[in-house]
This record gives sequence, structure tokens and C-alpha cells, in this order.
Amino acid sequence: MNPLALIKNKKLVLFILLYGSKAFSFQAPDTLNLTLDEAIATALKNNYEIEIAKNNVEINTVLNNYGVAGGLPVVAANAANTEQITQVTQKLNDGTNINRNAAAGNNTQLSLSVGLLLYNGKRVVSTKKRLAELQYQSQELLNSQIQNTIALVMTSYYDVVRQLSYLNTVRTSISASEKRLEILKVRKEAGMANNADLFQAQIDLNTLNQTFQDQLMVAQVAKTELLRILTLDPKSAVTIKDTITVENNLNLNTIMDRLAQNADVKAADHQIRINELIVRETAALRYPTVRFNTAYNYSRNQTAAGFTLLNRTVGPNAGLTLSIPIYNGSAFKRQQQAAEINVSSAELQRSSILRDYNAGVVKMYQTYLSSLEQLETQKQNYSLSRQLLDLTLQRFELIQATIIDVREAQRSFEDAGYRMINLNYAAKAAEIELKRLSNLLQ
Repeated sequence: MNPLALIKNKKLVLFILLYGSKAFSFQAPDTLNLTLDEAIATALKNNYEIEIAKNNVEINTVLNNYGVAGGLPVVAANAANTEQITQVTQKLNDGTNINRNAAAGNNTQLSLSVGLLLYNGKRVVSTKKRLAELQYQSQELLNSQIQNTIALVMTSYYDVVRQLSYLNTVRTSISASEKRLEILKVRKEAGMANNADLFQAQIDLNTLNQTFQDQLMVAQVAKTELLRILTLDPKSAVTIKDTITVENNLNLNTIMDRLAQNADVKAADHQIRINELIVRETAALRYPTVRFNTAYNYSRNQTAAGFTLLNRTVGPNAGLTLSIPIYNGSAFKRQQQAAEINVSSAELQRSSILRDYNAGVVKMYQTYLSSLEQLETQKQNYSLSRQLLDLTLQRFELIQATIIDVREAQRSFEDAGYRMINLNYAAKAAEIELKRLSNLLQ
């Protein structure tokens, strides 16, 4: 087998094993055929950050309760039993003297108490609303994490498609170099070509094969990064057969109008309301507190000596407790002032997020439009450069074009292919980011 055929066979076998081929139905049994929808579903299932966000939602859902806010009755059962040995010395008014060493005694106390908050300046109401806002905010943060994960998966997935598209471009150029080398070999046997052209053609082919191997490595690295995002075994073999299709109907005004639906913006809105409720909670500390308390008590006190040998009481009691804060060094007032400043900070944070997202949308939309406009022209250039390469090879075979003409046609084809792929990916990446910012990724 000649060296050129060996190179071609090695290249073909390596490509089939790693990526599959439309011309062959062979598929390694442990290879994962991955579509975009499957990649997104896998990421949403396995992503650690999403699981953490889900746990936060569950925590805040559990805490969103009137009992946590302090609005439900508090019921407590208390029991105490004390055994004692005492020395008793008593003188009664009838002249009786009682002296007893090591007199045994027992004291038993049992009670069931209920406390109910009646009023504390509506602090419980504000706390309950704050707990609800925390739950809603955690749900928005979960939605934000989901949107970010979907965007990351899509960008990484299409990056793999981009790298594989580069391989196709290099492969086509390799085929042209192989044909050029074959033509020169035929001419050499006929005495119509020199060794210099033959050596140069072989060098060009070897260089392209090396480029192919380098690009193969880049594509594999991109696949490994995708597997990391999907939380799958990075050593897994993955086959991706897809193309980059860009939506060309995105509207800037529609996206800008939907920025208020962005999960991060909505979470910032909830943070403002949370801080406002903290102001109310802090202000309520300066109001009186009224509690209703009731209990059912059992008390038994028995001693072996003394004036009272047995004392037992059983029965309920009820009452109201009023607590009025008068002065505590103005701590509550200062806490309220600090809470009001936090409200202002939350509003500024929301404005900052909107400012950055507005600017991000405009910049991404400019990239999106520019990429789409250039893409149409570049597709034409790619088609023309492909036709030019085929035509130049035909002319070279008929000795109407030089080896330099073929190399220039190949270079034009490769450059056109790279630019078209990059523009397509840039437009798709901008589309993904615009949908993420407007909360449209699903």
C-alpha cells in the first residue's frame, strides 16, 4: 500500500470511530447520540446548581408559614419533680416545737400552657409576607439558573457543531490536495512534472492532515466541555449530527419590552419588597405587644415534717400580658433607618441590572444583525469558492492552471468556510443570549 493510501485510510478510520459517517452505518455500542433537546434535558436533570436552587425553593416554601412568623399559638407542657432531704425547725404559736433531721420531701409541678400573640404592631403580618416574598424570589432564582443552564448548554452544543463543521471544510481541502497530488504523479510518470511540484503537493497534503488532526483535538475538547456541563463522564464518546440554524425574526423592541420578565430582574423586584417588609418589621418593634396566656397547672408539695405536710393545687389560669417598649438606646429606630437604606440599595441594584441588561441586549442585537447580514454574503462566497476550487482542479488536470492557482483556490475555500461557520455561530450565540435575557429559552 502506498503512503498516500495509508494516510487516507488512517484518517478515515479515525474519523469514523470518533464521529461516525453518513456513508457508514457502523456505530460503536457505547457511543452517545446526542441531540440538542436531549442535551438540555440531561443538563436540567443533572446540573448541581439547579439542584441547589431547587433546595433553596423547598427551604423557603417550608419556612413560609404563620408559625415561623410567630402568628400561631405556642403550646408547652412542663413537668418537674424534686426530691429533697431537709432539716426542719419550727416553733408554732401554740407552743409546739418541731425539730426533725433528714426529713424527706417531694415537690411535683405539672403544667400545660398556651400563649397567643394578639398584637405587636402587625409585625407577624409583615414577617409572613416577607417569607412569601423569599419563596417567590427563590423560585425566580431557580428560573434564572435554568435559563442560564439552557443557554450554556446550547452555546456549548453549537460550539461542538462549529468545530465539526471546521473538520468538514478541512476534509474537503484535503480531498483537493489528494487529487492534485494524484494528477502530479500521473504527470511525473509521463515526464510532464518535476519533483519540486510533487514534493510541494505532498508537503501541502501533510500540512492539511496535521491541521485535520489539530482540529480533531479541538472538537474533542469541545465535546469534553459539553459533557462536563451535562455532568456526564468526560470520557464518553459522543456523536453529534446537527447544523446551526439561526432565527432571523427577532425584534429589538419586543426583547426590550420583555426585559421586565427576566428572572434576575424579577428577583430584584422581590428583594425590594423584602427589604420594605423588613422596614415594617423593624418599625413594629417600637409598638406595644399584647399576649394572651392560659395554663392548666398541677402542683403537689409533700414533706415528712413541718407545719404543712401536704399541699396540692390543681386548676386553670388565664391572663393578658402587655409589654410597652419605652427606651432601649434608640436601637429600634436606628435599625429601621438601616432597613430603609437597604430598600434604597435594592432599588439601585435593580436599576443596575436593568442598565446592564439593556446595554447587553442592544450590543447583542447589533451582533445578531451584523452576523446575519454578513452571513448571506458569506454563504455566496463559500458557494463560489467551492465552485472555483472544483473548476481550478479541472483546469489543473487539463494543464490550464498552475499549482499556485490550486493552492490559492484552496486557501480561498478554507477562509470562506471558516468565516461562514464563525458568522453562523456568532449569530446563533447572539440569538441564544437575546432569548436568555428576555426569558424566552425553553
